[in-house]
Amino acid sequence: MKKIYFAGSIRGGRVDANLYHRMIDHMKQLGNTVLTEHVGSSKLCLHEQGHDADACIYNQDTAWLRESDLLVAECTCPSLGVGYELAYAEHHGKPVHIFYNRSKCQLSAMLTGDSYFNIHPYETEEEIFVALDKILAE
Repeated sequence: MKKIYFAGSIRGGRVDANLYHRMIDHMKQLGNTVLTEHVGSSKLCLHEQGHDADACIYNQDTAWLRESDLLVAECTCPSLGVGYELAYAEHHGKPVHIFYNRSKCQLSAMLTGDSYFNIHPYETEEEIFVALDKILAE
């Protein structure tokens, strides 16, 4: 089974937090480890914590990115942090799968124009889970 780094907006907005939770649960039910399952929690602190605390978050997240087998990101809600994580994963040669709801947003050309990224537009949640099943079966 795989170690997955799940990326979703935290400080950029939590409108899709319940979707993140369902995606994380789905990946775990398939027997995978989601290193960042807290991203789906409704109890996250959304405010800056000061340099030292934020440095701890950065150090932990980049360690998890290096440890992961792949990154799965839900990018409907734009997030500077998720963008950074995508670039970090690419730099370290981690496979990246980006999901976004095409009826709610347009993905940045910096993502759609980068052939490294596997882009998965969707309109229904069922499309997400079908794609995740295929990705994680590889």
